Amino acid sequence: MKLDGFGIFVEDMAVMVRFYRDVLGFEIKEDENATNVYLEKDGTLFLMYRRSDFEKMTNRGFSYANAINGHYEIALSVENFDAVDSTFQEVITKGATPVLEPTTENWGQRTCYIADPEGNLIEIGSFSQ
Repeated sequence: MKLDGFGIFVEDMAVMVRFYRDVLGFEIKEDENATNVYLEKDGTLFLMYRRSDFEKMTNRGFSYANAINGHYEIALSVENFDAVDSTFQEVITKGATPVLEPTTENWGQRTCYIADPEGNLIEIGSFSQ
């Protein structure tokens, strides 16, 4: 087996499509009311499934974390340390929730964290000064 991509289950597809498209710059062609959104970002398949539709398809209910959660992260890289700082400021201005302001870690990465509207963590980082 090889990793093909990953998906997240979303409550409000319209809000999440607008966030990933307008704030993070993902190229999303589906309508904001789509049941499923399939896109490729930098060679990785990224999917969003509407929770209620997935539960209907599988004929079962699931539990979901509320607010900012630490179940996983989506990691995005930028070209250098300055880009970490400027990208963080840009996405916060556009409506992302700040979680960790840009910081340089002792392993040599400059990183920061934001959350999407449903509380999923997104890392923005670089190892290049």
